[in-house]
Amino acid sequence: MASIKDVASRAGVSVATVSRVLNDHPAVRPDTRTRVLEAVAELGYRPNAVARSLRTDQTRTLGLVISDVLNPFFTELARSVEDEARALGYSVIIGNADERPEQQDHHIRTLLDRRIDGLLVSPTDGGSPLILDAVRSGTPMVFVDRWIPGIGNDVPVVRTDGCDAVRDLVAHLHGLDHRRLAIIAGPAATTTGRERVRAFREALAAFGLPLPDEYIGQGDFQADSGRRAMARFLDLPVPPDAVFAADNLMALGAMDEIRARGLRVPDDIALAAFDDIPWFLHTDPPITAIAQPTGELGRAAVRSLIDRVEGRPAPSVTVSARLVVRRSCGASEGSPR
Repeated sequence: MASIKDVASRAGVSVATVSRVLNDHPAVRPDTRTRVLEAVAELGYRPNAVARSLRTDQTRTLGLVISDVLNPFFTELARSVEDEARALGYSVIIGNADERPEQQDHHIRTLLDRRIDGLLVSPTDGGSPLILDAVRSGTPMVFVDRWIPGIGNDVPVVRTDGCDAVRDLVAHLHGLDHRRLAIIAGPAATTTGRERVRAFREALAAFGLPLPDEYIGQGDFQADSGRRAMARFLDLPVPPDAVFAADNLMALGAMDEIRARGLRVPDDIALAAFDDIPWFLHTDPPITAIAQPTGELGRAAVRSLIDRVEGRPAPSVTVSARLVVRRSCGASEGSPR
């Protein structure tokens, strides 16, 4: 394997000059820079990133801690983050928290030990002392999708506002004569879990519809919790006639329970979800869902974090979700609203 000394010898310059070229130092003549880069290409030299980080105090590496890699939303988010970071000259190390705070903190600790330049986090809850310590120590950080209330002034938040889309969904259900509407909520410890319940409750109130406690099912953004919540709804003396799952995996679990009981969507009960995924086109019937612009979310999060890493202002970013109408609530498929 070629060394930096080999590159210097091939280009006829000093090791210090090679180092300046590799670190984009402006005080290098164009012909010298060209000679060094040609030598690098000919020898297949690869700089030692760790050693270079000790000299420049940068690794050109970002950390991403996502809540659940098995959730298609976070898989797509991670893909867009990685693509955008690579386009901007950064690498990404990904940690999967699996919706467990202790696993989240393990990954954050490991990433910080590896001298990453900045950290993207979708928190599993709002009480991680390790995240708070990292913020206080000055680690460049951006929250994506979820956030921790109370430190929003210190950490930019890149998120989706789904309130308008939830109102569109309730209007859609109301227009189809559904009046008993229930929700399978995400964890109350997460901002997205609380926000989606609040948006649903407010949308129902606008149509004069209540949200009784028995029509709120507690889930954990996992399929099994969606199935359990739907089972409880169907066992009620007066079951809901439409259910909104605040996550795609919980919606799939809910559909499994409906089918296990020999019932049909939407003939016996309507079903809709937050977080549209490609699979929903292939279910029977296709599922009405609220779609987040996940790629846009990931790209904006990376740009915001790199702004922080490179010392530029990085405001929070909010993008809008939209309703995609399919047949799971009783209507024919239509164009996204």
